[in-house]
Amino acid sequence: SHLPQAFPLPSLPRKAPTVLVVCGPAQNGAIGLVCARHLRIFDYEPTIFYPKRSPDPLYRDFTTQCEKMDIPFLSYLPTEVQLINDAYNAVVDAVLGAEAEVAEGREPCAAILATLKHIRIPIVSLDVPSGWDMESGSTGGISPDVLVSLAAPKECARRFLGRQHFVAGRFLPYDVQKKFELNPPEYPGTECVVAL
Repeated sequence: SHLPQAFPLPSLPRKAPTVLVVCGPAQNGAIGLVCARHLRIFDYEPTIFYPKRSPDPLYRDFTTQCEKMDIPFLSYLPTEVQLINDAYNAVVDAVLGAEAEVAEGREPCAAILATLKHIRIPIVSLDVPSGWDMESGSTGGISPDVLVSLAAPKECARRFLGRQHFVAGRFLPYDVQKKFELNPPEYPGTECVVAL
C-alpha cells in the first residue's frame, strides 16, 4: 500500500517545536510515524506514543527509522491531561483514521480518545479525526484544530469546524485522480500541502 508523504504544517510556529504524535495500530498510525520523522527533519521535537505496534514489516521499518533518529517513544500516555498540555505545543492525532470501524472502541484506542477529548493544546488530525465516521462525520470523536486530508478530503470533512484544513495529495497518480474524479487544488511552488 502506498503511504502519502507527510510534511510539517506551516501553521505550527517554529518557536513551539514539541509535538506529541499519537499513533494507532493500523495505517493511520504508520502515517503518524512518517509524520514524526518529517517533523524531526524539519527541526521539531516530536515524541511518539505508539502503544499497539503493528507486526507489518513496513510499519516496523518506520518505527526503526524513528528510533534511529532519536525520537523518544512514550511507554504510556498520561491520563492527567494537564501534563500533556504543559509538555507539548501540539498533538498529532494518527490514532484511527479511515479504518476507524475496525478499531473503534477497542483498547488502547478508547482510552486514548477519552484523553485527547480533554486536551487544550491544538490537535492536528491526519485524514479522519479519531472517533469520527468517515461518511457522516463526528459521532462523539475529538475536535481537532487542524485537519490534514490525505489524497483528498473525505466526506466527513464537511463537518470539520476547526481553524485550518489542508490537503496533502500532490503526488497522486493522474489515473487515480481521474478514476475518483478528484479535482486537486493547485499546489503553489514546491508546496506539498495546500490550505483549503
